[in-house]
Amino acid sequence: MALFQCQCYSDALGVCVSVWVILPQQAQTQIGLRTVERRSEPPVLYLLHGLSDDHSIWLRRTSIERYAEAKGIAVVMPAVNRSFYSDMRHGYKYWTFVSQELPGLMNQFFRISGRRQDTFVAGLSMGGYGAFKLALSFPDRFAAAASLSGALDIAGHLKGRDHDIFPDFMLCFEDPRKLKGTGEDLFTLAKKISRRKGKKPMLYQCCGTEDFLYAENVHFRDHALKLGLDLTYDEGPGTHEWGYWDDRIQAVLDWLPIEKNKEG
Repeated sequence: MALFQCQCYSDALGVCVSVWVILPQQAQTQIGLRTVERRSEPPVLYLLHGLSDDHSIWLRRTSIERYAEAKGIAVVMPAVNRSFYSDMRHGYKYWTFVSQELPGLMNQFFRISGRRQDTFVAGLSMGGYGAFKLALSFPDRFAAAASLSGALDIAGHLKGRDHDIFPDFMLCFEDPRKLKGTGEDLFTLAKKISRRKGKKPMLYQCCGTEDFLYAENVHFRDHALKLGLDLTYDEGPGTHEWGYWDDRIQAVLDWLPIEKNKEG
């Protein structure tokens, strides 16, 4: 695999941004790695970070480069700070950046597939929310999305109690308790897409049973299954930590509908 540390300008944000990109590389003599040969542009996974991290964290805490190598898939990892993948009420337009500008930049800079069936998104915690938000908002662009320990019920998570990240939510949404029924609410997006004619993204959701976000993950799971969405759900022992996510991202890559007919 090849790693590109990309610094580029964002019109949506008005500043330079950091994006790390892993690309498949055909190598014959590199010891300890198995490459997948492809006849055309590789599929791409947009891999999103959580609240306290940045674009570098997946490479620093997991073996995502090695896992992606075995699948022959490109991985794009952008930095969005503590924005909850939103056009912040008091801040930057990270939703516009991630959902509109970033895919265009990546296809401009790199030789990756732009086809829906080759385009996927995944993330952990805050990034799990961002992944499902992207796929449910743009079903014509994403074939599959995965949430690992996702913060999937923002309004419900804060309802009736104080929370140490409430100030972050106020910067992003002003009052997250009023998000129900809006395009920022995953439950609303799931209901809307369930009524949609045409293609819908496959969804994968997992959460550790000891995770503080477990209850809201069960809530979203029940909601999605009731709506008849194509959801694969997995749970088991685990907390909100990197050992769990390193294990589960491998399951995500195995689950992704990567087209076999593109392999050499």
